[in-house]
Amino acid sequence: MQMIGPLNRFVSMPRVVKGFILVFTDTVFLVAALWVSFSLRFGEWYWPPGGFENRIMWLVLAAPVIGVPIFAYFGLYRAIVRYIGIHAAWSVLKGVTLYALAWGFLPLMSAVPGIPRSVWLINFLVALVGISGSRFLACWVLQRLKISAERRSQPMALVRVLIFDAGKAGRELAHGLRLSGEFHLCGFIDEDVQFQGRELMGVPILSTAQVESFVDQHQVTDVLLAIPAASRRERNRVIERLRSLPVLIRSLPGLADLAQGRVELSDLHELEIEDLLARDSTEPNEELLKKHVTGQVVLVTGAGGSIGSELCHQLLRRHPKVLLLLEQNEYALYTIHHELLGRLQSSVHGEPDGAGIETTLIRLVPRVVPLLGSVQDAKRLTELMQTWKPQVVYHAAAYKHVPLVEHNPAEGIKNNVFGTLTAAQVAIEQGVPNFVLISTDKAVRPTNLMGCSKRLAEMTLQALVAERWPIFEDPSGSSSSPVVRKTHFCMVRFGNVLDSSGSVVPLFREQIRKGGPITVTDEKVTRYFMTIPEAAQLVLQAGAMSGQEDAAEVFVLYMGEPVKIMNLARRMVELSGLRVKDKSCPEGDIAIETIGLRPGEKLYEELLIADAPKNTQHPGILMAHEDFIPWSELQPCLLDLRTAVDTNDVHTMRALLLKLVHGYQPEEKVVDWVHLENTRL
Repeated sequence: MQMIGPLNRFVSMPRVVKGFILVFTDTVFLVAALWVSFSLRFGEWYWPPGGFENRIMWLVLAAPVIGVPIFAYFGLYRAIVRYIGIHAAWSVLKGVTLYALAWGFLPLMSAVPGIPRSVWLINFLVALVGISGSRFLACWVLQRLKISAERRSQPMALVRVLIFDAGKAGRELAHGLRLSGEFHLCGFIDEDVQFQGRELMGVPILSTAQVESFVDQHQVTDVLLAIPAASRRERNRVIERLRSLPVLIRSLPGLADLAQGRVELSDLHELEIEDLLARDSTEPNEELLKKHVTGQVVLVTGAGGSIGSELCHQLLRRHPKVLLLLEQNEYALYTIHHELLGRLQSSVHGEPDGAGIETTLIRLVPRVVPLLGSVQDAKRLTELMQTWKPQVVYHAAAYKHVPLVEHNPAEGIKNNVFGTLTAAQVAIEQGVPNFVLISTDKAVRPTNLMGCSKRLAEMTLQALVAERWPIFEDPSGSSSSPVVRKTHFCMVRFGNVLDSSGSVVPLFREQIRKGGPITVTDEKVTRYFMTIPEAAQLVLQAGAMSGQEDAAEVFVLYMGEPVKIMNLARRMVELSGLRVKDKSCPEGDIAIETIGLRPGEKLYEELLIADAPKNTQHPGILMAHEDFIPWSELQPCLLDLRTAVDTNDVHTMRALLLKLVHGYQPEEKVVDWVHLENTRL
């Protein structure tokens, strides 16, 4: 952005010219400081008797000869005046102190009479005020001119903001805002009564009780949270107190990121997705996260999906030997592979990875291998596992969007049930030590085909684990030789994942951006929620705890109380600085409409079928044993189900699922698109 007038002319000067101006200014100040010092000491304007014939005059003129080289040594002419800070102030203090001492020795060495010793101290104080004051005054003037110039050149008004917390982070943010020229700081909010009622950087420090009237009076549009060290619970408490304000609440980028240039102040972002949770995020156990990962070969199926991709990022931070990415979608595979290579390159160069994981000393550089393929392809899976011999398989490949699977049941069963069965069989045949299935809370007493298919996938693994000598048969009737199972199986069940593909959060965000309305299926709908990192970390930790019992364990994360989707929608509107438009507030900004439950959707979700779950070594993870059908009974039904899937016999598929999955309560009407079209014709 171009600055105008004398500021633009001065800033555009060569550094040599600006350095010469500083030297000339310091020369004048040093001579003037001595003149003022003598005048203060004698109580009148002082002029050495005899003028230039008096040796005191030559000592005064020698001051710049002594001072300027000392100042240059301490870097006073290298600092950029517009951005002078505490380091430069310390350099000025050291330089002026050494200069004052050096000049004080001159009268002693030359034995010039008539110079009181107190002049030395006065000279030091006056020179310090002059040299430092001139720089800070120039800094202030240049910044004011810069901000004024930018304001005149900007067609839009500056963003009027309040900063929550007047501590160190808040002050650092305030300095950055003022330098940016894009924000107008109206004040601070602080809950510490010692700060309330005082001023900081020329603006008031408010209590939370004063904020509402202040926002209206000063037309504040944004509140910036400067509490990077606060816990999730503390952040939620603050957010709840600010929700009623007609402002956009935004979050401060990490100060480390600001300092290292990875983000700009313009990147002040809306609240983190975790702020939509009404609970603290579950703290991970780093030992469990690393147990089956560090130095191992790891295979992730569905690596390009929301959970699969985050799982890959979490795995890479724990330094596996080889990370295998299996994905049938070419673009998704390219995207996650490109992201991981970028993270890997940053780690090799010793840059922080943003998660607090040490990357500056990496003994092992993981190898990341992108592999196109489907989990339904047994030959492809066998080839991959024979080649790399993974120690653990994280099975994230699945169709999870409830309405889409409901309308395409055969494909949902084929991928979710038989894809899981194929991957599990190959893992057993190849002697993979650990296999982790990523499941869902919709598998508990399901009302939709997606949840039913995931529960059947769970039951399949449970049956395989209970069978000592499983014989695997495919639909053609062929079978493999009996294989002794050495693979430990576990299932990880969690609720809705905030901001994942297909979740309500991206939908609500887009609807808010368009001005509404927000569409909610039913006012009573509740869901368990967790963040994508929480989900991925749960998978890793649960996998590390598997194999402790001779069964396929079911692990669930304690997710607090379920959240009403209607309340989530309201929270997102209010945190965007808008108001919900309803009967109590007809002049609001965003309306919320109910559109009715979709096919297969239910009001409430559960995490456990059986009661009394067991505790594990992780306080936030529970374990349950669920009933299942023995392999000898399940296998024939799976063969019949495969036949029905291949012929898209939706009625037989439904009948078999009702027989196999306890608690399955499907919609009365079959909504398969192909079936509906054929019956219509």
